[in-house]
Amino acid sequence: KKVVAVRHGDIDRMHREIAGTAPYVANRVVAMLSKMFALAIKWELCAINPARGVEREPEQKRQRFMSPAEIVRLSEALAAHPERTSANAVRLLLLTGARRSEVLGARWNQFELDAGVWTKPASLTKQAKEHRLPLSAPGRQLLAEMKAEADIEHEQRVRNGFAPVPFLFPGKEGQPVRDIKHFWAAVCAKAQISGVRVHDLRHTHASILASLGLSLPIIGALLGHTQAATTHRYAHLMDDSLRAATERAGAIITGAGQSGGGEVVPLARRGQ
Repeated sequence: KKVVAVRHGDIDRMHREIAGTAPYVANRVVAMLSKMFALAIKWELCAINPARGVEREPEQKRQRFMSPAEIVRLSEALAAHPERTSANAVRLLLLTGARRSEVLGARWNQFELDAGVWTKPASLTKQAKEHRLPLSAPGRQLLAEMKAEADIEHEQRVRNGFAPVPFLFPGKEGQPVRDIKHFWAAVCAKAQISGVRVHDLRHTHASILASLGLSLPIIGALLGHTQAATTHRYAHLMDDSLRAATERAGAIITGAGQSGGGEVVPLARRGQ
């Protein structure tokens, strides 16, 4: 059909047909069509967006976090795997909580290993803003080991008349690795881990930050979130640290467990 001939009912009917077997895909198709028709209006190819108002299928956002035991098994599987490039990429994903595209597209000139800072350029981040991320000691150690190996390879390339590769995770023809989907599936099978996507490494990193009692703004800053609502999905993971804090406060107020001789202010009951 021509652009002007497409009607709301056409898209709604197609959405329902796809939703019969793949409801999430059906929603993505409608979103893509809505963007296409929005551009068509901008380019004066039509006057209305027939994808607007199509009722989407309900979606449940996944929140899969790896357990400590799964992290241990994953680490063991990574250590035993012969493909070091993808293994190191997975390690950096878990240690930084960065997005897959940020890690796979990372260049060595973005890192200050002495200062322990990764400065992601705006072109690499989802929020299209520069993001400075402090690196943990294990993260710095991993990068230092990778840099030592990369320097040796760079010297060999220069001696052979080739330009150095700027990427942390080089793939074919000097370009960065595009995807680690097959590697991830193989490692998860080896580690006996199911139902975990590569993106869930980011969720796992955030869940660890939350369990340590860090505030949501700090977690959001480390993950590079621009909207507080994005970080709020991890609020329920802070229950343990909040409970520990309120227990400590209750112990001080009531005098329970006081061993330091501090003064306890009694709370008067109602009517006293």
